[in-house]
Formats: sequence, C-alpha cells, structure tokens
Amino acid sequence: MSEDKKREEELEDVESIGEDRSDVEGAAADIVEEEDKDNSLEQQLADALADAAEQKDLKLRLAAEFENYKKRMIREKNTAMKYAGEPVLREILATVDNLERAIDQGQAEGIEAEQRLSSLLEGVQLILKSLMTTLEKFEVTPLESMGEPFDPTSHEALTMEPNDKVPANHILNVFEKGYQHKDRLLRAAKVIVSAGDKK
Repeated sequence: MSEDKKREEELEDVESIGEDRSDVEGAAADIVEEEDKDNSLEQQLADALADAAEQKDLKLRLAAEFENYKKRMIREKNTAMKYAGEPVLREILATVDNLERAIDQGQAEGIEAEQRLSSLLEGVQLILKSLMTTLEKFEVTPLESMGEPFDPTSHEALTMEPNDKVPANHILNVFEKGYQHKDRLLRAAKVIVSAGDKK
C-alpha cells in the first residue's frame, strides 16, 4: 500500500473515530437529558404526593374541627334549654319569700284576729301586684275578657247563662283569667257566656 493511501485510511479512521465520538457524546448528552427529565418527573411526582398528603391532612383536621364544633353547639343548646327558665324562677322566688312573710304575719301572736286578717289580705295583694309585675317583665299579660264578645280562640266556655244586661254571646263572668305570652296564647280564659235575655 502506498503512503498516501495509508494516510487516507488513517484520516478516514480518525474521521470515523471523531464521528463515533460525537455520536457517543450526543448519546451521552441524550442520556443525561433523559435522566434530568426522569429526575424532574420524579421530583414533580414527589411534590404532588406531598401536596396531596398535606391536603388530606388538612381535610381530616377540618372534618374533626367541624365535628367538635357540632358537638359543642349541641351541648350549649342543651344547656341553654335546660336552664332557660332560670330568670323566671329567680323572679318567682321573690314572690315565694313574700308569701312566707305574709303567712308569718297572719300567724303572729298578740295581734287581734281582725288586724291579722287585714294585714294578711294587704300582704297577699302586694304579692299579687309583685307577681303581675314579674309576669309583665317576661311579656306575659292577662286577657281582658269581661263584657267582650266570646272568641273560641282565646276563651273556653264553661256554661251559658241567661242575662238581660249582657248581650248574647258576650262574656258574663270570668272564672279563670286567660294569659298571653308575647303574641301567643298561653292559657285560654275560662268564662261564663251570656245567652241573652230569655223571656
């Protein structure tokens, strides 16, 4: 083989090695790029899984907080309902105290019977006034029924009696007063109704 030919072949070999080398470098770069992509995807997956776990934990905490809130509200509602009458009872206790004082006054010795009876009656009248004030405080008011037309929604007729002074179907007498709480009937009045003039 001639020298030139040898050189040509060597040059071709070197060029071939250069091409192979650039192919290897390109392949290596592709592999590195693929690994970077894989690492990037793995990182994204890890981040997504961490975020999902965080969201699940947050959801569980919120659900537990809501359950605790519901239980607390039910407890508070039950307590409020259980003791809702306390203010009224406190007010009524003052009336009980006054009744006890009136009884003591009525049983006091060394006082004439007539004077005891008079002071007892006076004490009971004051107690009634005090109790009516307490009821008004809680928006409980008596129904005015005497002489009014009979109303089955607020009156309960016990009987009917003839009367020439009170028109028919009007209240002749109130046996038991009716009461209203705010805008609601608390107790119907028990009444005697006039049947009118029976001649």
